[in-house]
Amino acid sequence: TNCLTTIWKLFKNLSEDQQRYEKQLIFEHPTFVKLCQQLLRDSRRMTRGDLVFSLHAVVSLGVPQNTLLVQTLVRVCQEKLNQLDNRCISVLATTLAGMDKDKNVSALQAGLQLLVEQRIPSIRDIFILQNLMKCMGKDAPVFLKKKLEVAVLKEIDHLTFPNALRMFLALVAMNYCSIPILNACSEKIQESIHDASFRQLILILEACHNLQYRNVKLFSAVEDYVNSTACLWDKRQIFLFLSAFETLGFQPRELMGIFAEKVTEDPEFLNLKNLLIVLRVYSRLNYIPSGQKHPFFETLHNCLNKYIPQMSNTELLKAVYSLCVLGYLPHRALDELLQKDSRNELLSGDLYQEQKEMMLRCVRTCMELDSPSFKKPAFVLTENSSSLVSLNLRKAREALIELLGDEKMFQQNVQLPYKYHIDFEIRMDSERKKVLPISATDDHADSSVQRLAFLFVPLSAFCVGTTHPQGKLAMKKRHLNKLGYHVILVLSKKFQEMTNEDAIEFLKGEIYSENALPFSEVTVQDNN
Repeated sequence: TNCLTTIWKLFKNLSEDQQRYEKQLIFEHPTFVKLCQQLLRDSRRMTRGDLVFSLHAVVSLGVPQNTLLVQTLVRVCQEKLNQLDNRCISVLATTLAGMDKDKNVSALQAGLQLLVEQRIPSIRDIFILQNLMKCMGKDAPVFLKKKLEVAVLKEIDHLTFPNALRMFLALVAMNYCSIPILNACSEKIQESIHDASFRQLILILEACHNLQYRNVKLFSAVEDYVNSTACLWDKRQIFLFLSAFETLGFQPRELMGIFAEKVTEDPEFLNLKNLLIVLRVYSRLNYIPSGQKHPFFETLHNCLNKYIPQMSNTELLKAVYSLCVLGYLPHRALDELLQKDSRNELLSGDLYQEQKEMMLRCVRTCMELDSPSFKKPAFVLTENSSSLVSLNLRKAREALIELLGDEKMFQQNVQLPYKYHIDFEIRMDSERKKVLPISATDDHADSSVQRLAFLFVPLSAFCVGTTHPQGKLAMKKRHLNKLGYHVILVLSKKFQEMTNEDAIEFLKGEIYSENALPFSEVTVQDNN
């Protein structure tokens, strides 16, 4: 056992090329064959520790699973399963996690799962617990995941930074989002954030995405640390941080400004793949660098023009769409895109046809509404798409009736040109002091009438932890402004939680205030 374990320890530190070469030498070595034969003969007389460590070493070295040696060791482990201590259980679980499913392995895994269930209350070592979580995997039954969670929470005070990181990865492996464990791990990581390497920080952010865990304090701590050490990171590393933050819907403003400056100074970093990701990140998170908007957009535009001949139809559409969402029209790329569309090359027989149609429609809308030549129309033709109000808007409708006295004082489910839809429209005099009946202002232009558009939107439409709208919502708001609407964004979940009286007061404040901001005093809580 000592011999095999030592071989494995030396072997695992080699590069992939060295491992292939050494593995061939090991397997062809006559002493290794004798060692395996002796292990096969003595397997039933070995101590429990020697048994599981030998199986781990043999499997890790790549001895084929269908050999008599591996199958015998698996069967002997099954026979001695109840004799294994917690450490041996942890090693065996790790070994089985890397093996293919066959009759013997499946039987041993089933037995091990039952044993783990019985032993969990007695396990006090957090390293063993997180290893079991990782090895039990996403297929473990929910009750077992909950038992492991309870056991970990009992030992959570002994958490160290390395354990906190491994716990994130263990929960990902188990596909189990335990908020209490994650919150405790997040606190420990924030305390030791300066000890974290680049790879560890990326792993933490990726784990948060995989677990759909949103912790603004953790994200802000990572952002602040990266900002304070920005001179130590190269463009590739900052780029990967931004990409990780984008998948979480979190906007690291300062870091995005730093990266925009670096890219403007040295655009050579932007190959085609990186360019597409940068465009996606900045458009989704709705960030335009203040003070360097024009040079940043020009840099992206020039890079895009350079890569147009190499781009697929889908890549071109995504790139143009991202810039249009930000309010920038890349003319040469637009011309190329529209030529492809006229030749029916963009949407022919594609699995993502619906998504592409939506993107193309947005591009066409941006070409019209964001053009410098566009002037606000004196009158916008509207229509009610339906008299039915969805369940989550009934409260708002009732509050508006209570506040305004009559449902003729507002319009609901309003369909606008360019396929835009608003939940409620209210029309007011020029001083925003009096609400006007819809019928009195319909079917004619009147520049003194102010139009209010209420949009009830989900939390996911904003950047995490803020009321800063993400790209698509920001684009819609910009376009509604161009059409002459004052847009009021309302967070649906927060509105539903209000009492009827508070809801009426909130709407009253938004309607009769010229500069009202949506939920300006609301703090968006973590994990709501």
